[in-house]
Amino acid sequence: MKACLIVDDSRVVRSVARGIVRELGFETAEAADGAAALAACEACMPDVVLLDWNMPVMNGLEFLYALRNRPDGARPKVVFCTSENGLPHIEQALAAGADEYIMKPFDKDIVETKFSMIGVL
Repeated sequence: MKACLIVDDSRVVRSVARGIVRELGFETAEAADGAAALAACEACMPDVVLLDWNMPVMNGLEFLYALRNRPDGARPKVVFCTSENGLPHIEQALAAGADEYIMKPFDKDIVETKFSMIGVL
């Protein structure tokens, strides 16, 4: 079974995302910030990361740079899932190595479409 790491400082958003990605057939792990997410990736690299931008300790962009600089960090697909919806944010995320971008609020159809677009479904 494929694994998805859900990274968001909101417990509610993580819970909603967990329900959606489990329905899509993924095992899930969660982290409340980028530093915890990086530690989770070091323990067990997921197939896909659903990533928030604004978090304490280490934000999503900082996490993405750190992940992509790891020897095995190119493997997981990364989908930003954030309320930062300006074109400069999207361009910055994609330039840093994100594979896709979802605007909050999101639903199952959006996540399923984006996961299909990046080839994890």
